[in-house]
Amino acid sequence: MPPMRRLAATALLTTGLALPAQAEMTPEERTAFREEVRAYLLENPEVLVEAMDALQARENEAAASRDLQMLADNTAAIFESADDWVGGNPEGDVVLVEFMDYRCGYCRKAYSEVEELVKSDGNIRFVVKEFPILGEASLMSSQFAIAVRQIHGDAAYKAVHDALIELRGEPTVETLTRLAQDLGHEPQPILDRMNAPEVMAVIQANHALADTMEISGTPTFVLKSMMLRGYVPLDSMRQIVAEVRAEG
Repeated sequence: MPPMRRLAATALLTTGLALPAQAEMTPEERTAFREEVRAYLLENPEVLVEAMDALQARENEAAASRDLQMLADNTAAIFESADDWVGGNPEGDVVLVEFMDYRCGYCRKAYSEVEELVKSDGNIRFVVKEFPILGEASLMSSQFAIAVRQIHGDAAYKAVHDALIELRGEPTVETLTRLAQDLGHEPQPILDRMNAPEVMAVIQANHALADTMEISGTPTFVLKSMMLRGYVPLDSMRQIVAEVRAEG
């Protein structure tokens, strides 16, 4: 390989070399250098793929490290908030937290699979964080669910949660009134509580935590050692749970 081309190749593969080398060059040398870089890339396009793969791996490693630090800094708020409904096995050896929105299509897709995961495993503590981010309908749904829990308890919340995640129409006052009646609750106390400070505080706390955790979409799943941003198929989720369990 000619000396200039060897320098170009080295500059491409060594962080921080290209700019200092060019800064010491004359204009003619800089032009020749750039031409050699271009020629090298045209002859060896796989170098670009290798470089992008290396960059992606580095970014993934940095993101994973940042996630671990955020998890460590916010453990109590993520896993132990009394404002969150807890399902599955309350004493489970793996805790799975879901930031969810009732109007989110991928949350709805994940719903039955998460139910199956928790039921079939038998040793998962499942925590739901109300995280409405898709507009007024999302907010109303979460307000209604939280109000039900605060008035009627966890069992009532679970029934409402399931109904809201499967609701195909808009969660209007009329729709929520019928839903409350269908589940055996007096609607008006629930509707009256939806805008209460106690209800809004839960939603605001979850939004603040999501901002801190760099969570901007739903569903987002959080476990002891990782965050999963987006829908995860059931088989993959089972494998992830097994890995977390093996970590102890």
